[in-house]
Amino acid sequence: MAHEKNHDYHILHPSIWPFLSALGAFILLVGCVLFFHDYTAIVMIIGFLMILYCMYGWWSDVVTESHIGDHTPVVKIGLKYGVIMFITSEVMFFSAWFWSFFKHALYPMEAVGEVWPPVGIETFDPWHLPLINTLILLCSGAAATWAHHAIAHENNRKDLVNGLIVAILLGMLFTVFQAYEYSHAAFSFSGNIYGANFFMATGFHGFHVIVGTIFLAVCLIRALKGHFTPESHIGFEAAAWYWHFVDVVWLFLFAAIYIWGA
Repeated sequence: MAHEKNHDYHILHPSIWPFLSALGAFILLVGCVLFFHDYTAIVMIIGFLMILYCMYGWWSDVVTESHIGDHTPVVKIGLKYGVIMFITSEVMFFSAWFWSFFKHALYPMEAVGEVWPPVGIETFDPWHLPLINTLILLCSGAAATWAHHAIAHENNRKDLVNGLIVAILLGMLFTVFQAYEYSHAAFSFSGNIYGANFFMATGFHGFHVIVGTIFLAVCLIRALKGHFTPESHIGFEAAAWYWHFVDVVWLFLFAAIYIWGA
């Protein structure tokens, strides 16, 4: 037959999601420009809601494709490579903030008194709240690993759900403690290079923790619906990889900025 599938690749059907996503991103960009120039936030909100709608619709289609058998072993390999390349790009993103921090820490400029931290900067004690947050995030990563082992090797849905719940709650607790830490910072984002580097690096990491928590929450909903099997759980595997990446980045931040940079 002319349309009979005789290969392992997934030929996608025509989809409206790429066009709507691009349109939503453009509207969001225009809305941000208008908002930053003190016009209105409505356009920005519309663009953001369009992006959220496209994310839900597009990924719902991906889940459906998995259920009907379109995700063959070859397709799964491609999905894994995609996640790996995405995480690699994130590594490069954080490398920029580490580069900036080490550049100014190793070669402090005259404007900051040629010392690091700059004169007048009171840094955080790394052995109090930062250490607690480190332990929280590591325990959250361990819970995610527990959940992954439960579904991948034991087909144990109870432990899968329990592990995800623990990982999500600990991720939320980390975010709360990070916000508390920010509220007690003795320096601000503007006015000094230390504050700019600190808040950009730890702030973007905090954003990734929030995204990862949402990622795990979606996996929890799917786990409760019985979507994952030992043979097919790419979505959760991607979430676990992302969450471990967030763990590792925080370890480097804790060692470099909180301990060495203080």
